[in-house]
Amino acid sequence: MAKQTSYFQKAEASKKRIEATKTITEVSFLRVEAVLKNVLIILIFVSSFSPGIVDGQPAHASYTLQKLLDNFHQAAAQANFEAYFSFFAEDAVFMGTDATERWDKAAFMKWARPFFDRGKVWQFTALQRHISTDKTGNTAWFDELLDTQMKICRGSGVLVKLDDGWKIRQYVLSMTIPNEKSDSIIKIKTPLEEEIIEFIKEKKRTGE
Repeated sequence: MAKQTSYFQKAEASKKRIEATKTITEVSFLRVEAVLKNVLIILIFVSSFSPGIVDGQPAHASYTLQKLLDNFHQAAAQANFEAYFSFFAEDAVFMGTDATERWDKAAFMKWARPFFDRGKVWQFTALQRHISTDKTGNTAWFDELLDTQMKICRGSGVLVKLDDGWKIRQYVLSMTIPNEKSDSIIKIKTPLEEEIIEFIKEKKRTGE
């Protein structure tokens, strides 16, 4: 009988040890879970202050370039000659809607000066814009749809990060043509642009 009592006592003690171990395990699990939750909260908090990624580039870079292009167009709308051309790099190229309009910065400034002096310049407002940057973060390219006096135009170009900040190195302005109207537009363009085509071909033939 004593042996049987001893057996039950040992079994009861073993059961208590198992329950105690289970309790410790559950407490440890709850502690780990609490720690992980705290870590997650901290990560979320920190990430809310980090730049993040927008359209393939850091959000702060996207904001900077978006603001730059908005201010660039605003300077033209305000006929602010100095401000407008300060957005261009010294080796910048601007291409207008006409096939003959490819200007370096100096030539573009000369062409545009009378419009700015009269206070009557173009007003472009971005309807849509996409910006991408390379891995170095020092070069970006963009395209944008613009609301203009010519209705919808497309602007595209290249931005570079220089010692004095981001600058436009190339800007290309194009008029959009609805596909269903392209045939009629081509008829209008043909007599005007045939001369340009032949002129360029002749220059290539003569090596000019």
